[in-house]
Amino acid sequence: MGYVESVLKPDEQVLAIGRMHWIVYLRGLILAAIGLILILAPVGPGVSTAFAIVGAIVLLFGLWSLAGAWIEQATTEIAVTTRRVIQKRGLIRRQTGEMNMEKVESVIVDQSILGRLLGYGSIVVRGTGSGIEGLHHIADPIGLRSAIVVR
Repeated sequence: MGYVESVLKPDEQVLAIGRMHWIVYLRGLILAAIGLILILAPVGPGVSTAFAIVGAIVLLFGLWSLAGAWIEQATTEIAVTTRRVIQKRGLIRRQTGEMNMEKVESVIVDQSILGRLLGYGSIVVRGTGSGIEGLHHIADPIGLRSAIVVR
């Protein structure tokens, strides 16, 4: 059972689920690819050992980044219900944010050019007195914004 399901009230229904975009894996994939290229690069005998060592280090950083992105994606929950907007992040250290729909004043979507092309962006939910920040690399941010605004 996920966090969202555990905090739902008896008459509350989930309207939309937000998820992180696959772009969170891009840095790790690029580093891993560079590491593999350096390891497998056909260079002279004296330089190949240095290239292999640097390539292995870059590959390890890439794999570390991929593992971190996977954990971030697997442990992030975003939901729009009939009453609230709910966000939960974190594996060991949990960060949660909830805002009642009546308190939502505005929803800001920020998309770069690459975000527009690939369909991801950041969302800020502003409400009376506070807001939910930190919804970055969200797939289909316009759809999630519409689920929050159109009730």
